Amino acid sequence: MKRFLLLLFLAVANCSSAMAKPQQNTEEARQFPRNIIMVIADGMGPAYTTAYRNFSDDPNTDMVEPVIFDDIFVGNASTYPASESGYVTDSAAAATALATGIKTYNGAIGVDVNKQPVESVLQRAKTLGLRTGLAVTSQINHATPAAYIAHNESRQNYPQIADSFFDSRVDNQLIADVMLGGGTRYFNREDRDVTAEFINAGYEFAEQYDDLLKIDEGSNVLGLFAEVGLPPALDDPKDDRLAFLTKHAIRFLENPNGFFLLVEASQVDWAGHSNDIASVVAEMDDLAQTLDYLQSYVAAHPDTLVILTADHNTGGLTIGADGEYHWDPAPLHRISASVTAISKDLVKAADVESYVSDKLGFTLNAQETAQLEQVKLLSVEEVEKVLKYIIDKRTNTGWTTTGHTGTDVEVFAFGKQSQLFTGQIDNTDIAKHIFDLLDRRTSS
Repeated sequence: MKRFLLLLFLAVANCSSAMAKPQQNTEEARQFPRNIIMVIADGMGPAYTTAYRNFSDDPNTDMVEPVIFDDIFVGNASTYPASESGYVTDSAAAATALATGIKTYNGAIGVDVNKQPVESVLQRAKTLGLRTGLAVTSQINHATPAAYIAHNESRQNYPQIADSFFDSRVDNQLIADVMLGGGTRYFNREDRDVTAEFINAGYEFAEQYDDLLKIDEGSNVLGLFAEVGLPPALDDPKDDRLAFLTKHAIRFLENPNGFFLLVEASQVDWAGHSNDIASVVAEMDDLAQTLDYLQSYVAAHPDTLVILTADHNTGGLTIGADGEYHWDPAPLHRISASVTAISKDLVKAADVESYVSDKLGFTLNAQETAQLEQVKLLSVEEVEKVLKYIIDKRTNTGWTTTGHTGTDVEVFAFGKQSQLFTGQIDNTDIAKHIFDLLDRRTSS
């Protein structure tokens, strides 16, 4: 009888343990994000967020009002590449660090210093059964998005990288389910039509923004909306272009098992390289609108993690210049087109002063008009230089380079497990934390 009771007790205990384990695993899984959204503001050094705060300020109040970047700031990240490339990174090495957790040489796409492929967090997510995607304002095979999908010894091999978006597989599956950005030049080529191959593989194709409205949720989508990068924020008729692409990427990716999405505000960097402060604040505003949307998404989907950082600082932007202690963002609110767009039209304009004053929103003085009349006969590039000089003088904006600098960048995060990214970290730590979250979420 005692033996029978002992066996009965053990059977009940084992049954209870078996029932408890799935419940325990479920509870553990709830601690980790189901969806991970990695946002990269290419080139966004610390001065960019300060400039955007001042640009957004209400001049009728005594204080400078905080902006969304202030609400979600959690720390800083170092950005240096592998030692052979010194202290100043390019986008390829930085994106590889953010995507894979390893340091590599400048120009490398998803490979280490020995040019060997390294797995990215997006590829790991795909391996673990998540849907994956990207939404960017550059061409989708540009350095940053490429590092999450491709492996190439040089970022300049754009056609090869485009090919690898289709040729690379994870468990016999295409790596990215959703790809939104620019790049028809590289995906619709005479030697190979990669777009057609995606369509034949069951992907929906979009070439206008509004085409996305006609595509069902849960679809696999390739959206290429420009030959190379999208139009600059100041010139694009879609005034919330990155938020729009992000919203639809999420709509296509959502599923019970979760998703990994890379979002890149690519042209913050391009505006910095161009030393175009008007385009900088426009691209920052485009990013801020995207973050507003993502905050509302996380509020409705608290099992989502959002991380934002920059890959490096571009341009060496200074808020104030030439020893003068002031910066005036007011003229930037009135500029209605990018300097590049204004310059291209200016060389054909009959009345320089009238045309430029209309586009810039302020009246040129006689010296400024004379400078533009002179360079108008030379080239669009020379006109751009003078226009940027005029805007920088009006706002008292400074720049130290048309390239990158080696400064640390800010880190922002909100949502599930966002506390992991606080404090002073390295850019590789971001990928390492994401790998860990993906693996622990799946093993729980």
